[in-house]
Amino acid sequence: MEEAEELNLKSFLKWAVELGISDSPSTCTTQSDSCLGNTLCVSNFPKAGGRGLAAVRDIKKGELILRVPKGALMTSQNLMMNDEAFSIAVKNHPSLCSTQILVVGLLNEANKGKSSRWWPYLKQFPRSYDTLADFGKFEIQALQIDDAIWAAQKASRKAEEEWNEVTQLMRELKLKPQFLALKAWLWASGSISSRTMHIPWDEAGCLCPVGDFFNYAAPEEETSNYEDQGAGKPYSLQENGTLKSETELDAAARLIDAGYEKDVSSYHFYARRNYRKGDQVLLSYGTYTNLELLQHYGFLLTENPNDKAFIPLEPDMYSLCSWDNESLYIHPDGKPSFALLSTLRFWAVPKTSRKSVVHLVYSGNRLSTESEVVAMRWLITKCRTALEVLQTTAPEDCKLLNILNKFQDSHKFPEIKEMPPPLASELCAFIEKNKNVVSEGIYSMSCVARRSIERWKLAILWRYLYKQILCSCIIHCSAVIYYLGVDQ
Repeated sequence: MEEAEELNLKSFLKWAVELGISDSPSTCTTQSDSCLGNTLCVSNFPKAGGRGLAAVRDIKKGELILRVPKGALMTSQNLMMNDEAFSIAVKNHPSLCSTQILVVGLLNEANKGKSSRWWPYLKQFPRSYDTLADFGKFEIQALQIDDAIWAAQKASRKAEEEWNEVTQLMRELKLKPQFLALKAWLWASGSISSRTMHIPWDEAGCLCPVGDFFNYAAPEEETSNYEDQGAGKPYSLQENGTLKSETELDAAARLIDAGYEKDVSSYHFYARRNYRKGDQVLLSYGTYTNLELLQHYGFLLTENPNDKAFIPLEPDMYSLCSWDNESLYIHPDGKPSFALLSTLRFWAVPKTSRKSVVHLVYSGNRLSTESEVVAMRWLITKCRTALEVLQTTAPEDCKLLNILNKFQDSHKFPEIKEMPPPLASELCAFIEKNKNVVSEGIYSMSCVARRSIERWKLAILWRYLYKQILCSCIIHCSAVIYYLGVDQ
């Protein structure tokens, strides 16, 4: 299997050269059997995203590290230009959105097999994904928190509705039965959701060969691990990837990770920081919470500076201030967002006194010691209540993750009677759903059961991190009350 994958990768990289994809800093490149090797190479990072791209030399922040010509991008436009039957069929279905068209286009190419010009690229795609739309009922319920369950159910319904809407088009294209199935649709839509990149002329985006090998780094997460001149400051770049001559003052306006550059008709990727030889080179897809990462990409981060925990507020709180509900959350370190804290402070002031302090709400300062204590105590109570109604605690989630990891290593579950009741109940539910798990072991399990374990683990990890945020919030609020010199 590994040898076949190695041959497929080699064939793909050679195919990419023929399309003009290159990691060379110069546009003048020598003949090669691989589009990589000058700046990047494919490598495996088991604890940091799996397959990704590593630096083959020291790379400076702002340096151009990969270029992918427009003709190498898989777009709906590109697919229709090279397949008249697909183009004609799509035009007969004007109600379909751009994403549905690209998903059908991907399935149409996969249906062609080796005759597709994209075949070397398609063989690099995973066989399945772990986005929320791929979660079954068991994995959805394992999320435990209502907002997450609702998001997963919505994603699942949306995928099925979109599949039903395109079924007629796929039949007109005479796709093979396996490519007409919902399972195939989930694979293709998962590919589009997790691998596409923004282009200005199509909302669906594009699939970018080699460019989609980069693993994700959350904005503000990365810092240089060796000398970084102007550390933390973004750079504005010229076409050749060097700093503009107007100095770093102009350069500090933005940090370019990647984007389509119209003047050179190519997708360009730039180093977001300095890298040493051997480092994994990462790409920021944007700012996402862990639930959003799970929804769109099928993974999450144990340390995500952009994660958020939402808790239900009192009905009258939402109408007190002008912030939208998405601004009312708790940060990963347990601190309430500015909007949430300001709302709680204002709500904690007696109604008869609110008019006199309304002008101070947006200042970011405490309105009074009394209202601050009331706000902190309310937040503590709300977090504790939210934790108490959940089926498991954070330590129990951690224990369950360890049990599943050991099962994947040893192929044996511990005795159910030795486990805490909530964990035993959840494990029994999984075993009932996959009855051959205990008796036959992981090697005899179906692919569906194996994927279910991976998605179950993602659900457990997500809810664990959510609970950790609430626990951190309780600690933070208690510390604020202590600092104010008030008894708990």
